[in-house]
Amino acid sequence: MKRTTALTAAGLLFVALPLAACTSSKPTETASPAQQGGSASAAPAASASSMAAPAKASKNYNLQFIQGVAGDEFYITMQCGIQAEAAKLGVSVKTQGAQKFDPTLQKPILDSVVAGKPDAILIAPTDVTAMQAPLNSAAQAGIKIVLVDTTVKDPSIAVSAIASDNEGGGKAAFDAIKQLNPNGGKVMVMSVDPGISTTDARVKGFEEAVKQDSNFKYLGVQYSHDDPATAARLMGSALQKDPDIVGVFASNLFSAEGTATGVSQSGKQAQVKIVGFDAGPNQVKDLKEGKVQALVAQEPGVIGQYGVDAAVTALEGGTPTAKVQTGFTIITKDNVGGEAASAVYKSSC
Repeated sequence: MKRTTALTAAGLLFVALPLAACTSSKPTETASPAQQGGSASAAPAASASSMAAPAKASKNYNLQFIQGVAGDEFYITMQCGIQAEAAKLGVSVKTQGAQKFDPTLQKPILDSVVAGKPDAILIAPTDVTAMQAPLNSAAQAGIKIVLVDTTVKDPSIAVSAIASDNEGGGKAAFDAIKQLNPNGGKVMVMSVDPGISTTDARVKGFEEAVKQDSNFKYLGVQYSHDDPATAARLMGSALQKDPDIVGVFASNLFSAEGTATGVSQSGKQAQVKIVGFDAGPNQVKDLKEGKVQALVAQEPGVIGQYGVDAAVTALEGGTPTAKVQTGFTIITKDNVGGEAASAVYKSSC
């Protein structure tokens, strides 16, 4: 179909190049945030693009992984990476998470985990502010903290912070929409909630990219509270107000799922080009069916792997890399069954 072939091989190159520029940071010897003793006002540590893998652990450490939300293929894929690396290094890991991406639900889980006195906690904080104090307490209890995917206002309590280059991902999403709509037009973002470090950064990257192109008009961001049904309803309302919207950046998995539904229900599939962030089975299905034109896939398995490496390195007395940014794969209908197949998220390990 015409609207699903807009991202040709040349178009894919157009999208992929900005990503390479944004994610090719140089490895550094920067000390971990916890050892820097820095604060939120301190200059951010330079980032690396990889994490050194330690040798097999000297003992069977107890690691705990607290997901941002249970059942999300992004965190399931991260869990798979964590479990594989834990088995390789000879440590134990247990995974749990709340049913919603909500700090009021995540905090009791963290408090319970801390009470069990694990050696290290890998966590995707669900709010930059609300999860700061409980994570401070965990670090003060002598537990090694590794931030995976999301962060908090003062990450100095962690031995390492590992995430995608989310601003770069937001810019790449706009580049994809621009390629699909060379004449410009109205664009918007469907996101989760304000106060989440990763999605806030994606929105920022997208917004800044839109502002650089006068052919596009930015309509702002809508917040779906990580609920596909809410995203579908908001998308329908947005199209009623602005029926000439040409592009939507959906900043996470559930936002993309709901946005595609809302566009379909409005009968605007041929007009509205959707670029989603994340690549779960539902998003890939939408991509193959032409409901979504491109997906920005993160590397959650790699984030999980690096998280274990950082935790074990710290527990063994070493200094893990303070900040690591992982890359992306742009998935289109043309490459989803080929070179990009391995980037699709998993539903189980």
